[in-house]
Amino acid sequence: MKKGIKNKFGQYFTPEIVANFMVELSSINKEGYILEPCCGEGVFLKNLNDKGFKNIMAYEIDPTLANLFSSQVIYKSFVSENIEEKFDLIIGNPPYIRWQHLEEDFKTELSKNHLWNKYFNSLCDYLYIFILKSIELLKENGELIFICPEYWLNTTHSISLRNYMVANGYFESIHHFNETPIFENVTVSIIIFKYIKNKNHNKTKISVAKYFSARKLTKSFLDALRNKEPQTDLEYFDIDQFKVGERWVLAPDEVKTELKIFETNCIMNGSFNKNLFEEAPDYHTIGEICDIGNGLVSGLDRAFQLNGHLLNEQEAKSIINVVKAKDIKPYYPVQTTRYIFLKDNLNENELKEIFPVFYEHLMEFKNELLSRYQYNREINFWEWVFLRNFNLFSKNEYKIFVPCKERISNKNHFRFALIEPNVYPTQDVTALFKKEKTKESIYYILAMLNNHRTFNWLKYNGIVKGNIVEFSEKPISSIPIKLIDWSDEFESNLHNNISNLCKDYIETKKIDLLQELETTIDLLFTNKVQMVSHIL
Repeated sequence: MKKGIKNKFGQYFTPEIVANFMVELSSINKEGYILEPCCGEGVFLKNLNDKGFKNIMAYEIDPTLANLFSSQVIYKSFVSENIEEKFDLIIGNPPYIRWQHLEEDFKTELSKNHLWNKYFNSLCDYLYIFILKSIELLKENGELIFICPEYWLNTTHSISLRNYMVANGYFESIHHFNETPIFENVTVSIIIFKYIKNKNHNKTKISVAKYFSARKLTKSFLDALRNKEPQTDLEYFDIDQFKVGERWVLAPDEVKTELKIFETNCIMNGSFNKNLFEEAPDYHTIGEICDIGNGLVSGLDRAFQLNGHLLNEQEAKSIINVVKAKDIKPYYPVQTTRYIFLKDNLNENELKEIFPVFYEHLMEFKNELLSRYQYNREINFWEWVFLRNFNLFSKNEYKIFVPCKERISNKNHFRFALIEPNVYPTQDVTALFKKEKTKESIYYILAMLNNHRTFNWLKYNGIVKGNIVEFSEKPISSIPIKLIDWSDEFESNLHNNISNLCKDYIETKKIDLLQELETTIDLLFTNKVQMVSHIL
């Protein structure tokens, strides 16, 4: 893509070594019929021609591209073109454009497309029509090899595409590149998949490779990957073929089994009828028992941080204690930071007279403070720019803080921490408050959020971009949680034990209490007969 030009066509051109890797995944012979739906600069065409493939055709909507291969390229829209041929291999890099970013002429084109109208709607992405139409154009046992973002494997709005793919064939392999910088200015997780069109297959396993490094790909690494050679930060495993109605999770089968057991134990009223990966699950979630809000926005944190200053009485009353994301550990924070927090019914003269230390400190940052985003109103330089969820945060009670984003590439835990009353979160933190109707204690909720089951569930089912898990209101709300059957004395006692152990650990920091806490939580996720046997 040319810098400075709007990427109308969703063009992110494939590196030559990646195109070569994809072509070599194919098993068709040199006489096979090949289609590339959107050939871009022609990197796949060059590779296919260099390897001696004979029957190649391509589509490209941008007439300025792939001119060296113009005899093989049809400069029309693949989406709308009536293509009667069937192909042994369809390969390429389809465009990635969310519906809201599509040009109006593309939206009009899709509104007239029978495949789009049959399977998709305006909540779906441009990518989907390229995958589905390509499968329609494959011969029986034909191969589809695409490189594209990972997100559609488990989003709600791609369910029709996933169900179509399950009904019409199977996956042979999926290569997952998490934070690997394959495309310029693209940070989403990327996959390369090989799909075979065959409605009557008996293939049971998909070969998966997951690469966890942010290092740039090399030819030697891709050669090793294709041959399944051991490499640093690379994991190989096989998974069962995907099923209709499921979110597609790229995790070993034993992990998926563990996640389903976790969800089943969090299920409501013993109902086991619905699929456990559906968008509206039967299991209880954090959103049912907690109010959740993202932190306050100062617009320039360092301007409002004030430590070690001698304050007058009015200034001392206008300080709030804040916990930043960097100061959060699992279960507890390591420190709080004092922030200036002034009401908005104040003018600059009053600021200078009543709050002289604040005034002198803030004046050092005045120009930067005045250049903050104004949220469609005029904001004085001594004011915070966005007091979202302020009423929630002002509740005089204990709550739970978690960083808004957490990198998981080098850890196996998240950082949910208990926070005292009258302590506030800033924009890099999300806060959870126990709802009034919730009977479970804040310590029980905290222990469950820090449990390894929650970590694994979020790792594979949360909003994950690269190796970053997002903790805004929606993904936190969806976390499954085991609620207590208060009519069951065994469960009630376990709740109290878990709460007490969690509280004791926060107060004493004794590591052996964590192991005891984990063991006690395990009892909640054990078959009732086994639980009784354990106690006896």
